[in-house]
Amino acid sequence: QVQLVESGGGLVQAGGSLRLSCAASGSTFSINDMGWYRQAPGKQRALVALITSNGRTNYADSVEGRFTISRDNAKKTVFLQMNSLKSEDTAVYYCNKVGGIIFEWGQGTQVTVSS
Repeated sequence: QVQLVESGGGLVQAGGSLRLSCAASGSTFSINDMGWYRQAPGKQRALVALITSNGRTNYADSVEGRFTISRDNAKKTVFLQMNSLKSEDTAVYYCNKVGGIIFEWGQGTQVTVSS
């Protein structure tokens, strides 16, 4: 069973940057498309960025041009570089598979953007 551990969140002013990391256990990491999701208070969890097993990326319109997803298969880690942060980016951020049977959710990492 793959375990996911997210880190790197924090409190940042609007316009600032954060880099999130997601460390995964398990041998199947490199063959899976992975994504970063976020859940704001009172809202459903939503996918904001994905990266395929071969490195292709896609982003939600709300983060396009500001966020960059990447992965290091050797280290079984997915990253999310977040620039030009806005107050509406405030949420708990999670990583997980995209498509198929997803892994058990990790604890997430809180990102709070102050305006």
